[in-house]
Amino acid sequence: MFGPSPKALHPMAGQPRVVFLNNLNTNPHIEIGDYTYYDDPEDPNNFFRNVLYHFDFIGDRLIIGRFCAIAQHVRFVMNGANHDTEGLSTYPFFAFGNGWGNSIPPSLASPKPGSRLDTVVGNDVWIGYDATIMPGRTIGDGAIIGAKSVVTQDVEPYSIVAGNPAKCIRKRFSDDTISRLLTLAWWNWPAEQITQQLEHIISGNIDALEKVAHGTTDCADRSPLNEE
Repeated sequence: MFGPSPKALHPMAGQPRVVFLNNLNTNPHIEIGDYTYYDDPEDPNNFFRNVLYHFDFIGDRLIIGRFCAIAQHVRFVMNGANHDTEGLSTYPFFAFGNGWGNSIPPSLASPKPGSRLDTVVGNDVWIGYDATIMPGRTIGDGAIIGAKSVVTQDVEPYSIVAGNPAKCIRKRFSDDTISRLLTLAWWNWPAEQITQQLEHIISGNIDALEKVAHGTTDCADRSPLNEE
């Protein structure tokens, strides 16, 4: 066996509160990677109820990578929550149609070059209880979002952030180790390979994992990720 099937709705026996989200997703504007789970003792469908202000006419996407852990009441505020502030009124007349449909604000009709609409969560990200992710943010691989945090800025890979607005508490590893981990990208490995290397992933033996990635079988040396 090489771990639970990514097609399993409830991957933990006797725990209907935990779901692999990609098996519940029917929204073409949401992409969720394999093994990313949501834990909600009330109703796992609450995840999608907490993707807020996500309107088709805006066109933004929520993209979440593989092996993410998402706690109860995490909310993603999408770009439909934003109101244009350049005109005389912030009221979204165009959204109601019936003669108002052509009154799309310039900021939506012709977005500024380089503007980002999508909200992107990387791989192996842990988002704590009751956190809120604001529109258009990117959360890097391996990041940790503290409980009740409000993420208003992008989060760098392998950073721990917390607070309102969320601030970086520290990086989980040195810059060199983070670069190596991003190159390694173990979350993209086949399930069989991940299963075989779980000891090294859990213990932080990055040297052994790099040897596996390079096709070397000698994994005797140990180099745990114990630096700050």
